[in-house]
Amino acid sequence: MPQNINPNPEVITEVLESSYSFPNNKIPALVYKSAIMENSADMAALFEEEFQQHNWRNSWRNGIFNYHHYHSNTHEVLGIYSGSAKVQLGGPDGKAFDVAKGDMIVIPAGVAHKNLGASSDFACVGAYPNGRNYDMNDGSEDISIRQENIRKTPLPETDPLYGDNGPLRKAWH
Repeated sequence: MPQNINPNPEVITEVLESSYSFPNNKIPALVYKSAIMENSADMAALFEEEFQQHNWRNSWRNGIFNYHHYHSNTHEVLGIYSGSAKVQLGGPDGKAFDVAKGDMIVIPAGVAHKNLGASSDFACVGAYPNGRNYDMNDGSEDISIRQENIRKTPLPETDPLYGDNGPLRKAWH
């Protein structure tokens, strides 16, 4: 494990019940606080390298949409490499989390997420287990089809940052 990765981050787990037209999931969303130390020179590249190494691929760099949306066919990881934001998980009745540079969020398939507000320099890296392609859902779709997709989505084999023995493996398996 690279020295810039915190070996014992605080990990917040949150199971989010179905809300409105957002199916959410029975497995918890995970928020890793200070997963990567802030003194890392290129935090975006470090997140990308670790995600890739642990088979979380199809990565991108950007932000988080400011509307509720979810992916019914894959789980998603977000590594915050710049700024800070308030991110709501679970739809309009869900829970909001303050995240900042160095934090990471693992979002189960079906869990809605939305940027409620962010600093002007906010940015994150996203990736998906096994490099899966993702669908985009805003809650207006036929939820029964999406629930079947969620049910069929395989659990990832590794934690995106910590590999075989990471918090995700303990919380989801």
